[in-house]
Amino acid sequence: GTVGEPRPLPPAVRPDEVVMELEPELLLQEARENVEAAQSYRRELGQRLQGLREAQRQIKESASQTRDVLKQHFNDLKGTLGKLLDERLVTLLQEVDTIEQETIKPLDDCQKLIEHGVNTAEDLVQEGEIAILGGVGEQNEKLWNFTKKASHIQLDSLPEVPLLVDVPCLSAQLDDSILNIVKDHIFKHGTVASRPPVQIEELIEKPGGIIVRWCKVDDDFTAQDYRLQFRKCTSNHFEDVYVGSETEFIVLHIDPNVDYQFRVCARGDGRQEWSPWSVPQMGHSTLVPHEWTAGFEGYSLSSRRNIALRNDSESSGVLYSSAPTYFCGQTLTFRVETVGQPDRRDSIGVCAEKQNGYDSLQRDQAVCISTNGAVFVNGKEMTNQLPAVTSGSTVTFDIEAVTLGSTNNNEGGNFKLRVTISSNNREVVFDWLLEQSCGSLYFGCSFFYPGWKVLV
Repeated sequence: GTVGEPRPLPPAVRPDEVVMELEPELLLQEARENVEAAQSYRRELGQRLQGLREAQRQIKESASQTRDVLKQHFNDLKGTLGKLLDERLVTLLQEVDTIEQETIKPLDDCQKLIEHGVNTAEDLVQEGEIAILGGVGEQNEKLWNFTKKASHIQLDSLPEVPLLVDVPCLSAQLDDSILNIVKDHIFKHGTVASRPPVQIEELIEKPGGIIVRWCKVDDDFTAQDYRLQFRKCTSNHFEDVYVGSETEFIVLHIDPNVDYQFRVCARGDGRQEWSPWSVPQMGHSTLVPHEWTAGFEGYSLSSRRNIALRNDSESSGVLYSSAPTYFCGQTLTFRVETVGQPDRRDSIGVCAEKQNGYDSLQRDQAVCISTNGAVFVNGKEMTNQLPAVTSGSTVTFDIEAVTLGSTNNNEGGNFKLRVTISSNNREVVFDWLLEQSCGSLYFGCSFFYPGWKVLV
């Protein structure tokens, strides 16, 4: 329904005419039920009010955050644009200075030459006028000297002065169309989205991990990559756990019963920047991580105890899980990382309890697969066989409890489980009878030769 649309509730009080006819104790009972119904109704409304407040807070907080981001971004842009314009202005002014200095120098040199010529001509005029005034008689020598001096100066040699059209006349070409280009870009710059283009769809708990699935909620957005982050609720910062094109990822190293927050964003096709983050979702796992038993002769474990390597020392039987951490309804996955020499007594499987003294899970109260692909139920080999196990093979066990009809306890209280074992795209399905009801199971493995390495 739409937000705030009331849902019809069953009538809490019966019509008046019926109430009148009721016995007092029935009336009391009716009243108690009505009070309980009203309390429950009040509780429900309280929860809805809480949800509504959170929704309002999300809108207000994200709006306020978006305002801050926009203001900051545009202030930064203004600063950068101002700097760029100042730098361009300095460059152009330097160009003006360079042209002015380079082209004015030869004119200055020419000016000095002309001024020197003017001075020389003035001196010659004065000297000549004095010589002429003296007349011809005793001034002969003066006239002679003057004529000699004048002949040394080339009075017909004039320096070249450039025409104004041949001299630089500086100007600035400034095209206002840059404003239109910038204006168009600025008017299209930035967008406001009312919700992120991807959201987390579901969180599925796994032993020591959580599967996170997400989906696109904006049809116009084409995602090229997704980026998943998580953090413990006690931590201040998120860390990346996955970047890629898948829409689900299993986050491992999750501590049981601790709250974690998850968020996802996407990168549009051909884009560099990431989209806004999805609304963070809270998740936790109540399931303890699967671990092999430490310190068991013949096997070395990884630091997280989820990988077992059959080493060169003598082995004394089956390596079991440290606790019965497999629950019906889950999928238990083994991945064979490296292989050794196979033996028909090798086994990988699950059992109702740890039983020492056996060299394999090919025994009662256990189901397993051998490395050659043979399947054993309570120690008996089935006719159906799976492919042999190779390096990189994945073997999965899916077990569901089968609800029996009215069971007769005289039959020894058999408890039936439906088991599916899958390996290399093949699977076998069978019913496994146990002596007693079993909520959680151990897993185990046994290899006769070194070199086998298996991850659970």
